[in-house]
Amino acid sequence: MKQIIYQVFPRLLTNTCTNCVPNGTIAQNGSGKMNRITDKVLASIKELGVTSVWYTGVIEHATKTDYTDQGIVPADNPHVVKGQAGSPYAIKDYYDIDPDIAESVPDRMAEFEALVARTHDAGLEVIIDFVPNHTARRYHSDAAPAGVEDFGAHDDTNYFFKASNNYYYITRQLFAPSIDLGTGKKAYVEFPAKVTGDDCVSAFPDCNNWYETVKLNYGRDLGDGSTHFDPIPDTWFKMLNILRFWASKGVDAFRCDMVFMVPLEFWQWAIPNVKDRFPHVKFIAEIYDVNLYRDFIHLGGFDYLYDKVNLYDTLRGIQCHNFSAATITNCWQTVEGIQHHMLNFLENHDEQRFGSRFYAGDPAKVIPSLVVSSMISTGPMMIYAGQELGEQATDSEGFSGYDGRTTIFDYWSVPTLRRWYNEGNPDGSQLTPRERWLRSRYASILQLCNSEKAISQGRFYDLMYVNYENPTLNPHRQYVFLRSFDGETLLIAVNFGAESCDLAINIPLHALEMLNIPQGTVEARELLSGQRDIKQLSADQPFRTMIPPSEAVVWKIRHKDIRK
Repeated sequence: MKQIIYQVFPRLLTNTCTNCVPNGTIAQNGSGKMNRITDKVLASIKELGVTSVWYTGVIEHATKTDYTDQGIVPADNPHVVKGQAGSPYAIKDYYDIDPDIAESVPDRMAEFEALVARTHDAGLEVIIDFVPNHTARRYHSDAAPAGVEDFGAHDDTNYFFKASNNYYYITRQLFAPSIDLGTGKKAYVEFPAKVTGDDCVSAFPDCNNWYETVKLNYGRDLGDGSTHFDPIPDTWFKMLNILRFWASKGVDAFRCDMVFMVPLEFWQWAIPNVKDRFPHVKFIAEIYDVNLYRDFIHLGGFDYLYDKVNLYDTLRGIQCHNFSAATITNCWQTVEGIQHHMLNFLENHDEQRFGSRFYAGDPAKVIPSLVVSSMISTGPMMIYAGQELGEQATDSEGFSGYDGRTTIFDYWSVPTLRRWYNEGNPDGSQLTPRERWLRSRYASILQLCNSEKAISQGRFYDLMYVNYENPTLNPHRQYVFLRSFDGETLLIAVNFGAESCDLAINIPLHALEMLNIPQGTVEARELLSGQRDIKQLSADQPFRTMIPPSEAVVWKIRHKDIRK
């Protein structure tokens, strides 16, 4: 199947607080809970065509909320925590669950295990984050299996780099970032300073650095670039044990954070070692350099990669910066041969909401981008919770401010998700008519990704090169392509323009021959509207269709129905 991934923050997904205050504590704003992601909630998510749920922020991370009375020690120093809730990527215990999302903190692992079981029972796979590059500034596990030692427990802090160390140390210097570290007993003190997670090799990071995290040492000297992988570094073994631990809990895939900041050699070693025991487990790479794509697939062993800097940036450019729709051709050419490894998306926790004023400004304009990103290849498509409802991120939640993103640092309740969740009864009754309409459009498009084998398994053919001089088609605003499999072909056309268009699309003989499509007349069905029409499928006569503004068509042709 083609994976359709739904990314959720449990902390946000089921939080029903209606009067959140900026920078509010968990007592003021509340938090969503794993137990509230019930069978009903999962069934509603699956209705969208979803096959996998990425539970973001479930691993215990640094927070300003004090849980020492629940045995989670020590409390995190608030001066090196971003927001009240903290960053889900500042991990303080790789073997534990974030207490914020548990109804019973002592039973938090059991609640997670029950969530995994419910998700599987719903016919959905479970994805969680693996954060290999950095930890919270103070790491301590109170949940690790017997015999597992903390990162840094035996480091020799007299060295900037030592192959056996888990961290890097800026020797004889006190950590002194350009943020307030407090005074007296409540001050945050780190001596010697550790290298900050974004490779800031300085004791003086500023507020734009990942000052809440520290870089892990995989055997590469950040000073001279030399590598020391023999013997295998201690950090490698620690991370392998963590991956196997979560795989044993039933996790089906890991979304691996900032993979290119970790040596490729580690992935070459770790991924096969995980798959040796858990062969079904998939690895998804967050990566932002197209030149590294093939190495991380063919050498690193990743199953899927973010295609952010290729397709995502292109679609955003078309929507926001007057890029030509014809540049989509460059996108598939860039990843030719590895398209099935590309994970496409229009939103995630790092990116601005499509409907925000910083992006499209109107969530209803999403259809062309959604159709292209979900149907251009057999690789996965990812949706961010609330995207299908048109969430516009108009709140200024606290640490994040008003930036068009949904906060990952604050305790908050997302208005669209709250209306959808409806106190645990997600029947759509509390959604606005516009939200119901948009969610229905998302479902109709995403469901096609697996109901139509031409999308989930078929071949791709770009029709733009024979339509650049077509007077009916504006290559800057329209994009057209074919997907074909086992006697069925889809002609897919999208219109990014603000006006409707009547297209007469040229289909070359080469496409018909390569995809083994007979020529003739056929009754075709448009899958998004249900419309039926008599169409001509020929190298001599164009395929005619109308597309409204910011819309798409997916015409299905069954080869056996074509009449010569």
